[in-house]
Amino acid sequence: MLKTSLVSALMLAGLAAAPLAWAADAAPLATVAIAGSGTADAQRMSFDGVVEAVRQSTLSAQVPGAIISLSVKAGDRVKAGQELVRIDARAASQNAAASAAQVEAARANLNLSSKELERQKQLFQKQYISQAALDRAQAQMQAAQAQVQALQAQSDAVHTQSRFFVISAPYAGVVSEVPVTLGDMAMPGAPLAVMYDPSALRVSAPVPANTLTAAAQFEIPGLASAPGLLTPKSATLLPVVDAATHTAQLRLVLPDSVKGATPGLFARVWLAAGASQGAAKTEERLYAPVASVVRRAEMTGLYVINEQGKPALRQVRLGRVQGDRVEVLSGVEKGEKVAADPQAAAKVR
Repeated sequence: MLKTSLVSALMLAGLAAAPLAWAADAAPLATVAIAGSGTADAQRMSFDGVVEAVRQSTLSAQVPGAIISLSVKAGDRVKAGQELVRIDARAASQNAAASAAQVEAARANLNLSSKELERQKQLFQKQYISQAALDRAQAQMQAAQAQVQALQAQSDAVHTQSRFFVISAPYAGVVSEVPVTLGDMAMPGAPLAVMYDPSALRVSAPVPANTLTAAAQFEIPGLASAPGLLTPKSATLLPVVDAATHTAQLRLVLPDSVKGATPGLFARVWLAAGASQGAAKTEERLYAPVASVVRRAEMTGLYVINEQGKPALRQVRLGRVQGDRVEVLSGVEKGEKVAADPQAAAKVR
């Protein structure tokens, strides 16, 4: 009996000491403090922008009809004047043929009236008819002439409308969207295709209304062929200020060296701290190690050490990457500590 009690006591003591032994053996979680930068880069302001096409067109129909031919799809490159969409024009063709026939009938009537007028003139010279009869013949010829002109104008209008049934590319470019399929009913004003000119792209971003465009640079993080900061070919600040945000649109034309850019890409515009007239002193930039960043689907975060000393995942917004560190635009404050190893932090309970 004494032996059994002694064994039980030893087992309980071992179980009680196990957590203490694990805690003593566990390595402390490595942390790093969010640091501010006092370099020249800290005196730069960034603004989110987007790549857009200088020339982008939404092509639509001017007449209703069923789509009987669809020659392009999204992503195709097209030439100027190339046929993109064709609408059923059989009824329009029949109207054009009927209008042309009416013109021919009117011309035949004009020819007959002209000959009748010549005969009436000869009879009038021989005093076989009165002046009134000659005037009636001349009026009939003028009416026939006017009818020919009216029907010819109507025929030209019908012929012009028959061209509306073929949608062609207004310039050489890339088809970005085709929201219709073969057999759909095209209606006036409804979009049939969207295209843009890839040779003329720009970056557009809202900036303070008093920005000086001479100091503007930009980057496109998602474009591997153009890393780092780029200098635009030209910069234009639109003279219209948004009443809600008090910002104006800054447009930076992409240089010819940038290849592969497409409308919709995220871009970031960089301005020097003194690029605005009367600009205030900019805030210090915050940086964190790249290795401490956690990416889960569309979420980007850092394991921030809370008041209890435990790591808690917090969503952040990141900026430029500089070597082994990345700028943190929002989500943390200077001096806060984050876990240097996010995998180890995720295991802490």
